[in-house]
Amino acid sequence: MSKSLYETLEISEGASEAEIKKAYRKLARQYHPDVNKDKGAEDKFKEINAAYEILSDKEKKAQYDQFGDGMFGGQNFHDFTRSHGGAGASDLDEILRQMFSGGGGFGGFGGGGFGGGGFSRQQQVNLDIESNVTIPFSVSILGGSHSVSVNGERFDIKIPAGVKSGEKMRVKGKGHVQGGVAGDLFLKITVASSPEYEREGDDLVKSFDVPLYAALFGEKISIKTLEKEIKLKVPQNTKNGQRFRVKEMGAMNRKTKVRGDLYLKANIVLPKVEDLDEKLVAMMQEKLPKE
Repeated sequence: MSKSLYETLEISEGASEAEIKKAYRKLARQYHPDVNKDKGAEDKFKEINAAYEILSDKEKKAQYDQFGDGMFGGQNFHDFTRSHGGAGASDLDEILRQMFSGGGGFGGFGGGGFGGGGFSRQQQVNLDIESNVTIPFSVSILGGSHSVSVNGERFDIKIPAGVKSGEKMRVKGKGHVQGGVAGDLFLKITVASSPEYEREGDDLVKSFDVPLYAALFGEKISIKTLEKEIKLKVPQNTKNGQRFRVKEMGAMNRKTKVRGDLYLKANIVLPKVEDLDEKLVAMMQEKLPKE
């Protein structure tokens, strides 16, 4: 049984996950269009990416190991990508996704599925769903589960820490279902605003009240954050609007996996004059500088 996907990545059929990844990275660097300007390098790069997408996924790899190039209508993978990927990588991705999703994507090739390399209309139907979801600010920072209702079904999705408005999440198998094949759900994220916090890049800013006494003479103040209650030592002569940094209590950067900082902004609360002792008021009127 021919299995040309392994030839595409220049590895043996018994290659481990680490060997598959290593081979992919080597070839991807070699044929990346920004690096390799040779004719055909871009098509080769797309072919390498498609092969890795299949062999790096345990379920897809298991299907391919069982049926080999029979999944491509008897063509080797290079010829298959040339015949179906000419219109663009996204079209090829969609074809491969339909073939491998749900384990039933090629439903008995030879019997109306692939038969000589052609695709049925059912396999060309887009079963994916696009929808919008609004998540709480705290979940966007800390991550966690969030319940959504799509296509008449309610289920929980896992939100990664640090997600921002405008990002998209893919939920496998939660699209439309047809012929035993399930599409995917693509959710566009909107993060609800917070009355307490502002996000500045990966940093968070929160205002906290500082009594006049603490601002003048210094004091430890308890502050509730998204994660826990902390004690902040406010120094003497703290000014209104002064910021204090708490390291690595901001938002997670999803690319670098490094958290930003939390900046606590002092809001000095002045007491009402009528609530003060009369002698203190008189003394302040006499002693406080007027400029």
